[in-house]
Amino acid sequence: MDIFTKLLISLGTTVIQIISFFGYFGVFVLMAMESMILPVPSEMVMPFAGFLIANGNLNFWLVVLVSGLGSICGSLVSYSVGRYGGNPIVMKYGKYFLLDVKDLLNTEQWFKKRGEKTILISRFIPIVRHLISIPAGIGKMNLKKFIIYTAVGATIWNAFLAYMGFLLGKNWELVKHYSEYVSIPVLIILATLVILFIYKHLRHTTSHT
Repeated sequence: MDIFTKLLISLGTTVIQIISFFGYFGVFVLMAMESMILPVPSEMVMPFAGFLIANGNLNFWLVVLVSGLGSICGSLVSYSVGRYGGNPIVMKYGKYFLLDVKDLLNTEQWFKKRGEKTILISRFIPIVRHLISIPAGIGKMNLKKFIIYTAVGATIWNAFLAYMGFLLGKNWELVKHYSEYVSIPVLIILATLVILFIYKHLRHTTSHT
């Protein structure tokens, strides 16, 4: 058994213990953590909550409500980090990550034009939903729209996972297993974008030397 598998098992056990002991509050906290770049996948939290719903320990609509509120609160923390700390960090340390003022302006323009769709779609994509709130903050996306689209996307996704856990019962872990097939192509796409980004900046730097 490799280290990654052991970590997943340990994380899964912790998630189960937190929800079993704290109930709705545990779901709220875990989903807030998921939206703050912490390694707490909703694919592990919500299906187990769905399993507890099937057993009569939790109410479906209350689970959807508290999980949505948790996602919003966690996303707002990340948004604030990006909005109030992102620009100074990029200005000071951005050169070490091939980032400059132009990238800040591009990010801001992107979230002004496509922020709503970006936030909504990102809530359904593994890994991306952990990170998207920070660039939304850096891009100074309208806060009201950010909250609305985060709430809509997160609530739909959380409800879907909870319902799958409800249907699967004791086999709720299958939801996470099959969601991993989505993560692989997303990681490939992200890696490709990073490579293109680095190539573009290196070529730009070379042409100005």
